[in-house]
Amino acid sequence: MSALHLQTPVVPERARRLRRRARALALTSVVYNVLEAVVAIAAGLVAGSVALLGFGLDSVVEVSSGLVVLWQFSHHLPQERERTALRLMAVAFFALAALVSFESVRALVVGREPETSTVGIVLAAVSLLVMPVLSWAQRRTGRALGSNAVVADGTQTLLCTYLSAVLLVGLLLNATLGWSWADPVAGLVIAGVALREGVQAWQGKGCCAPVGGGCACDSGACGC
Repeated sequence: MSALHLQTPVVPERARRLRRRARALALTSVVYNVLEAVVAIAAGLVAGSVALLGFGLDSVVEVSSGLVVLWQFSHHLPQERERTALRLMAVAFFALAALVSFESVRALVVGREPETSTVGIVLAAVSLLVMPVLSWAQRRTGRALGSNAVVADGTQTLLCTYLSAVLLVGLLLNATLGWSWADPVAGLVIAGVALREGVQAWQGKGCCAPVGGGCACDSGACGC
């Protein structure tokens, strides 16, 4: 009886720890992405870079995603806010995809040539180092919690890693070879990936196993 008495609180206590970790990771994501958004949007406006602006706007989506997770886990039963949280993330992705697509196509049609952005190149390189670590922690926590929203937030962070690579390639091609078209093309890639993630978030794809259970993955979203 004593052994049973000691073991019963384990899962609830683990759940509380995981929820605190989810909030801490979401807050970390919000702070970093606010800084990233400010730098990327400012540098994008100065250089006339659609890709940089799209990257900055993606950081804004990341901020909204982190805030959604914080809102969800401020409730004593966060699973009750799961569906709403995912839908809010999806809407943010759709808005990003539409805006960046419009600006990228316009840049290609008009033939606008962005300037070289050293700040943008450095920012993309830094994000390539920071984002994979943060994404891994978020998705691992989300899988343990059985929270699609936390997994989706981590997937958005992972998306930022991919977009950092796309942005870096586009900026480097423009800076070294003068390929101005590489910038709006990078923007279109960003928009396409954002659209895909928006659809998956709207459909609620992710990891749905409860705390202490296994991991059931859809389309590899959990990374299991």
